[in-house]
Amino acid sequence: QVQLVESGGGSVQSGGSLKLSCVASTSLTDYCMGWFRQVPGMEREGVASIYFYTGDRTSSSYYADSVKGRFTISRVNANEMSLQMNSLKPEDSAMYYCAADPAAPVPYCNSGSWVGDQMPGKRRLTNWGQGTQVTVSS
Repeated sequence: QVQLVESGGGSVQSGGSLKLSCVASTSLTDYCMGWFRQVPGMEREGVASIYFYTGDRTSSSYYADSVKGRFTISRVNANEMSLQMNSLKPEDSAMYYCAADPAAPVPYCNSGSWVGDQMPGKRRLTNWGQGTQVTVSS
């Protein structure tokens, strides 16, 4: 039951950049980590995922088509993950959440499958942060 806290959200103009941070209460080694976003009234969307291997190694990353080429998910250290967001668009506006799953190994974690499985009650071991708001104006 790792606790996660997101930060870094804010308001930017279209084309701008933001870097989000997800800090965990414990080491994220052997966790599948992901970023998700949700707009009120809409379904939660998986943005990116990555697996934290032993040491400072990570798996290749998964990205939703909507953010591919613009966003980068990265390991900052054993207890922190980031999401660099560039060339932001108004449609990127959402509440962004980070998630951690201790039972989702590669390639399940970084293929898009794990992200797609984050439905209510389906992955009970997944831990979620409280979110950070991102607003992109045109």
